[in-house]
Amino acid sequence: MRHCNAGKQLSRSTSHRKALRRNMAASLIQHGAIRTTEVKAKELRGFVEKLITVAKKGTLHARRQVISTLNDRLMADDKGEILDKTVVQKLFDEVAPSYSGRQGGYTRIIHLAERRIGDAGRQVMLQLVEPTKAVDNSPATTSRRRARTAQRKALIGKSAKAIPVAKAEVKAEPKAETAPTDAGETKSE
Repeated sequence: MRHCNAGKQLSRSTSHRKALRRNMAASLIQHGAIRTTEVKAKELRGFVEKLITVAKKGTLHARRQVISTLNDRLMADDKGEILDKTVVQKLFDEVAPSYSGRQGGYTRIIHLAERRIGDAGRQVMLQLVEPTKAVDNSPATTSRRRARTAQRKALIGKSAKAIPVAKAEVKAEPKAETAPTDAGETKSE
């Protein structure tokens, strides 16, 4: 029986499945996108998103958790030369900070038209989503609240502009020390 055993077996033993996930996750972090079958991509998506969520904390404990889950390895460029960074360093330095304003959904699956040669498996592209540049973390989340907040800001801006103008008019008004009365006498204040 499979009580609480989530995930696909992928016709592999447990150790082979873990190694497959680790290697594919490291390749995804290193290159930003990988091409694989649909079932493997769906299994890998949750694994990678949990790693990014832990890496967003940026603490030493989070780094140790990621290293224990995802065995760290050196990265190589297209020519095969070893780079100075490891996969975990790239995850903590580049990938996780770029998703700091995002609550999840760091990956996406794009279906490809070609099928795999041999077993005609459905091919997909699993890639990291482009990080958002500016995030508004204001409490106004619905369009009605955003509109109301904008109206309040506009009213506050108008009232702040109106106050100095009124003071300027009062200061510019000349005061007369003496004013003629009906009888022709002058009155001093």
